[in-house]
Amino acid sequence: MGRITTRRPVLRIAAGQSSDRRADTLAVEEPLEIRIGGAPLAVTMRTPGHDVELAAGFLVSEGMIGGAGEFRSAIHCGGPGSGGDENTYNVLDVTLGEGARMPTADDARRFYTTSSCGVCGKASIDAVSTVSRFDVAGDPLEIDDRWITGLPDRLRAGQEAFRKTGGLHAAALFDGSTGEMLVLREDVGRHNAVDKAVGWALLSGRLPLGGTVLQVSGRASFELVQKAVMAGIPVLSAVSAPSSLAVELAESSGLTLAGFVRGQTMNVYAHAQRIRITRSSVRSAADEEAMIDEH
Repeated sequence: MGRITTRRPVLRIAAGQSSDRRADTLAVEEPLEIRIGGAPLAVTMRTPGHDVELAAGFLVSEGMIGGAGEFRSAIHCGGPGSGGDENTYNVLDVTLGEGARMPTADDARRFYTTSSCGVCGKASIDAVSTVSRFDVAGDPLEIDDRWITGLPDRLRAGQEAFRKTGGLHAAALFDGSTGEMLVLREDVGRHNAVDKAVGWALLSGRLPLGGTVLQVSGRASFELVQKAVMAGIPVLSAVSAPSSLAVELAESSGLTLAGFVRGQTMNVYAHAQRIRITRSSVRSAADEEAMIDEH
């Protein structure tokens, strides 16, 4: 399994000029049912591949696990009932380890996700802050403004499937001290891309993700801020806009939230103290007056 693109015939039309039939590359979207000990928990529409990471990251974001030892194993199984049905690799059964919070019946009723909106498992900002195991507010990370404005280009350079389809979101984790890209994941759902990156970190024994920056290819929703907080990530950078609730959660949890990170500019919506402003990026009053005099 793990295929992330497929080819389909299309009619290509240049309005008022010509038309022709050709093959186009599309991002694959299929459902994944996540089970815990054989019991259905959640369904998400995702791009196949890195399914174990996706499940692990989802469970971190929902406060069920917080360390690699709490995620014992995962296996793809057959369809409903697993009674000899063909294995479509669209059902993943997870076994949790000691220390994990086992899901309740309410959890199973609450979780249904789609590639467009994902799941918000918490009813309020207060619920997120009380569940998170990690102290994001106390993270001492500081980063240069020039470095963070360069992250979207580095993210785009690594999006192989996006270059083929134009239809996938991406999320990448960067080490805030060394600048190293730790992992990059793509998916039709922005929340899934983040879950895959966080799941990779959990399975690699890297949680909490203190001292890291999460760069995402789209907007910063409440849910993406929630996932960052639950994984202990202190900085979230997005190429597009945040929502009002995302900003509120970032402010209350101590997460640095930057949006519209494009070119050499960005808007910092919460906890800007982690971003060092380089001297050439700041115009003093004298500089402004000098510019006015020149004109």
